[in-house]
Amino acid sequence: MAPHIEVDNLVVRYGDVTAVDRISFEVRRGEHMTLLGPSGCGKTTTLRALAGLEKPASGEIRIDGRAVFSSRRGINVPAEQRQLPMVFQSYAIWPHMTVFDNVAYGLRLRRLPAAQIGERVRAALELVRLADLARRSAADLSGGQQQRVALARCLAVSPAVLLLDEPLSNLDARLRAAMRLEIQALQRQVGLTSVYVTHDQEEALVISDRIIVMNAGRIEQVGTATEIYDTPRNAFVADFVGAANLISGVVRPEYRRDGLIAIETEGKHVVCAADPGRPLASLATVAIRSVYLEFAPTPRPGAVNTWPARIRQRAFLGDALEYVLEWDGRLLTARRGRHEVLAEGETVDVHADPAHCIVLE
Repeated sequence: MAPHIEVDNLVVRYGDVTAVDRISFEVRRGEHMTLLGPSGCGKTTTLRALAGLEKPASGEIRIDGRAVFSSRRGINVPAEQRQLPMVFQSYAIWPHMTVFDNVAYGLRLRRLPAAQIGERVRAALELVRLADLARRSAADLSGGQQQRVALARCLAVSPAVLLLDEPLSNLDARLRAAMRLEIQALQRQVGLTSVYVTHDQEEALVISDRIIVMNAGRIEQVGTATEIYDTPRNAFVADFVGAANLISGVVRPEYRRDGLIAIETEGKHVVCAADPGRPLASLATVAIRSVYLEFAPTPRPGAVNTWPARIRQRAFLGDALEYVLEWDGRLLTARRGRHEVLAEGETVDVHADPAHCIVLE
């Protein structure tokens, strides 16, 4: 199947500052793609370029095979003609209007018959579970309800593509967690192609079919949530998406066998990791997620990736405990279940399965 959205070598500049630097990606039809990265990485600028709200310096954007921007061919379709509705961080709800009138606004601009407008608004409000509030003033809604109105307004125009720019960032943590599940369910129910911008890694992991991790205007990695989390491509992705321990050392080629490679740290500890199947330089960095660092109940003499470490700090996280460990002259972080309670200052044996030790590029 041909991709629904294609971005090819896109560059966006603000004066001398390059906000988006030659990025290329595709979004499949019906896919929920998330642009994830820290503030200033270019994710919102990329979304606004898709919508036609920013004019790129170069590159090409195609929707359904049709170019809506091409520097080479001199094409720049205006935003209102691209018909790519966007849900903004600020909701953009008109407080002096009712819920019905807010959702109907885009349809009235299209001069649709009143009966058709009513039918579409009711259907959109049903999707977001606000049908009973159609006549309520938008000013009387909670933040979560206002966000649903913004979603309904976009859905009412029957878009092929939906753009969402940090739509949950103004909500409290509990409501944000509930809304992201609702957005995921709604996107699957309607079957929209959607592009979603967030800096919240947990949000991205929950709702996305695939994730584009961005940094400094460039793409660091594209993959499913599982691929991004379990096999980060480089140190930035490993550190930004989920907590990871980064351990560097000298590659010991004589230990490369049985699907494993080994590095030796400055403290002379040998760390075995899954063989990436590519040539390695003399130095390498291994990433170990904090959830994959285990505490061995009994010493394992001679076992692979089992080392003594001292617990420097313990933090209570509600459903888990986080430990800061002193090992090899550095600090490691381990996240364990509530049942694994150990005291600060205690020495423990720490184990890392080589299958969960990833050699970074």
